[in-house]
Amino acid sequence: MTYAFDGAPIDGWAYTDVVDLARRTPSWLDALISGWSTYGLGVFAVLMGLAWWRARRTGSGAALLALTVPLLVVLAYAVNSVLKLLVREDRPCQSLHVVTLEACPASGDWSFPSNHTAIAAGAAVALFFVSRRIGYVALVAAGAMAVSRVWVGAHYPHDVVAGFVVGALVASLTMIPLSRRPYALAHRLETTRLRPLLVASTATGRDTAPARTGTPT
Repeated sequence: MTYAFDGAPIDGWAYTDVVDLARRTPSWLDALISGWSTYGLGVFAVLMGLAWWRARRTGSGAALLALTVPLLVVLAYAVNSVLKLLVREDRPCQSLHVVTLEACPASGDWSFPSNHTAIAAGAAVALFFVSRRIGYVALVAAGAMAVSRVWVGAHYPHDVVAGFVVGALVASLTMIPLSRRPYALAHRLETTRLRPLLVASTATGRDTAPARTGTPT
């Protein structure tokens, strides 16, 4: 028999309150939140693309930081998945036997920490180092993703808090040192076939590459 951790004693009461509230709200609101919970991560992909497009016109250092963001998202997901396997916490819908908006996953689909939230938080924090404006939007979206995962019944509140911390830490620990000196590596990559990803072309066909770039705007 596989050992599984029961997270209900931590904040099962809060989870139950949220799930009960979700059952009493209008169906259109539940549908909206469920849709965001399921498909909202696509918004972060759009924000990453927008940040990269803008960064190329700022300079190769900023573009390099933008290109690092999706890699950090993958890393945050990997770290979070390892934690899931180590903790092995049952889904709250399994432990508390409640009816939820999202179908209750099968046994062995562990709950702690939340993958959706880790991905969203990792993307948001990393984007903040590329563009503060886009980063703020992404942080709000990440918070909404965390709330939605509890609302649909997929996670306890502590699952999404932990997922947010994991994503934010992975992004911060990587982006802080990289953002201090992205120029040397970026300039080396400009001499390779990756140049079009780092430097935008002007209307005349000449590339634009400011000497020092990468400051978030």
